[in-house]
Amino acid sequence: MNAKKLVLALLCLGGGTFAMAAPIAYIPLGSANQVIAVDAANDKIIRSYSGVENPHGLVATPDGDYLVAGSLKETPVPEGAPSDTPNSKLYVIHPEHGHVMAEIPVSGWTHHEAVTPDGKYVISTHPTRGGISVVDVINNKVYKTIKTGPSPNYTLVTKDGKRAYVSNSGNGTLSEIDLAKWEVTRSLEAGPTPEHLVFSPDEKTIYVSNDRAGTVSVVSVKEGKVETTYKIGKRVHGLDIGDDGKTLFISSRSDDKLVALDTQTGEQRVLTLSPEPYHLDKIPGTGKVYVSSSKAPKIWVVDQKTFTVVGTIPLPGGEGHQTAVVP
Repeated sequence: MNAKKLVLALLCLGGGTFAMAAPIAYIPLGSANQVIAVDAANDKIIRSYSGVENPHGLVATPDGDYLVAGSLKETPVPEGAPSDTPNSKLYVIHPEHGHVMAEIPVSGWTHHEAVTPDGKYVISTHPTRGGISVVDVINNKVYKTIKTGPSPNYTLVTKDGKRAYVSNSGNGTLSEIDLAKWEVTRSLEAGPTPEHLVFSPDEKTIYVSNDRAGTVSVVSVKEGKVETTYKIGKRVHGLDIGDDGKTLFISSRSDDKLVALDTQTGEQRVLTLSPEPYHLDKIPGTGKVYVSSSKAPKIWVVDQKTFTVVGTIPLPGGEGHQTAVVP
């Protein structure tokens, strides 16, 4: 029984004939030291998972059977110890059984995660170490570490599993990684302070949020150049592309706003969200975007078409970070 079927069974045991109509969104809550599961059909929390310290990055394996959470917590490296000494960890969560089933030591706290399409490897960015770790989640160990650049933040993996792109917020670049060789093969322009990333549907373009610059860069994968720059607002953070394949949803923390950017016309619509809209993720198949606040324990539920708030999800604490969606 996979995690989604388990949730359906639990709901049925609760006395209803509820039919699962939407995905499950798994959301790490940072300082609350837990991960929650949200039924995206009704935007209700249906389960929580403890035993994780300050989880921030989160991915689900493609089959939905496992979650892998990275931690912002690290312990000091002893004086004289090698620079790659593990001082943080990844948590492997079994949603069906409801607990952390493995802890994998890594070097440096983890910002965000990505998973390969075959579900075998999880890529974690480690800003204080200037690179990524590649974790073999079948054997619960680090397979390889790769230097990318200063302050790596976010990773995208192509649908065919051949390449990955890592944003290096410290030098304005994206590192292209050949996943057959696990080597950096190219450096692309990305804007001045690249952080979150999302592909266009055809994967020919990467959209990049530049936090401190307050912009979104449009990067041609083929040319490795920034083709267009959109001014959004102060402290740009969350970024995702809508179900229509052309609308970017972008949060501006300091301006208390969510922006819907039409990438074909450049038109921007603005929705006020306060305080400080933060991470955001499209929830495929629902027409919704989940937007967390960095200052309040809640998530706004935004309708993609009407661009209005249609609900909120009160959180038990902490703040919502990188969401993993299981269909």
